Amino acid sequence: MYRVSLRDLSNPAKAMVPLAFWSLEIGVGEALLTNLKLLLSVHDLAFEESFTNIYTANSLQKQWYSVLGNHDYRGDAEAQLSPLLTKIDTRWLCLRSFIVNAELAEIIFVDTTPFVKSYFQDPEDHIYDWRGINPRKHYIANLLKDVECALRESNAKWKIVVGHHAIKSVGHHGDTRELATHLLPILKANNVDFYMNGHDHCLEHISDTESPIQFLTSGAGSKAWRGDVKQLNREGLKFFYDGQGFMSVQLTQSNAEIAFYDVDGKILHRWNAFKQFGDHSSI
Repeated sequence: MYRVSLRDLSNPAKAMVPLAFWSLEIGVGEALLTNLKLLLSVHDLAFEESFTNIYTANSLQKQWYSVLGNHDYRGDAEAQLSPLLTKIDTRWLCLRSFIVNAELAEIIFVDTTPFVKSYFQDPEDHIYDWRGINPRKHYIANLLKDVECALRESNAKWKIVVGHHAIKSVGHHGDTRELATHLLPILKANNVDFYMNGHDHCLEHISDTESPIQFLTSGAGSKAWRGDVKQLNREGLKFFYDGQGFMSVQLTQSNAEIAFYDVDGKILHRWNAFKQFGDHSSI
């Protein structure tokens, strides 16, 4: 077991959190969204209805690390970030952007919603909770600097970045242009192995054609969008599934195994990457 340190990129104070590395859960946003009901305060019963009372299996009684999705920003975003929720359910931890650091792997969680211009310029009927974000350009610039610095200084065998929005996807929303422009070059330059996201309600694996990065979408834990797909002939597409399911990742010093499952636990797609010391290639 590894002792993992947690660093909030927006806070100079470092909070140390011990856990068994193999036993963490990653949330890619909108975990507290049930039937489009948003979390409106730290006292909202939606937290227990959408999280505590849902993830009751013994295998899920472990630490969860989550980022915010775009729907989360349409409720009380700061309530979702509040440590009061952790007091209600100790498994829960949600921050804007942070690092889970271990000797074997480093996982950087990135707040991707502020990158998307349309949420600011054309929010339609939605009202977003932008407290702590504006001015947007300053927030994004600082975040990118922190991500680049963390990746550059990392000596981890595996580098993983997690965000809500996809960089590359053949699902409903497709690629997120702002992330492809601003975040992806940093990931490529620093030999990131995996970028994991939600947003599109599907399961998906795309291999980057210009680097070893694997783009992994796992957004089908609740509602799935059947038949909502584009460009299935896209170069690099390894797997796409438009039903409900989830993804797992197993890491050793030399091997990474990615597996996608349907709602019954049947493996739909499995992929392995192998490394030698100092090697960033995958097979």
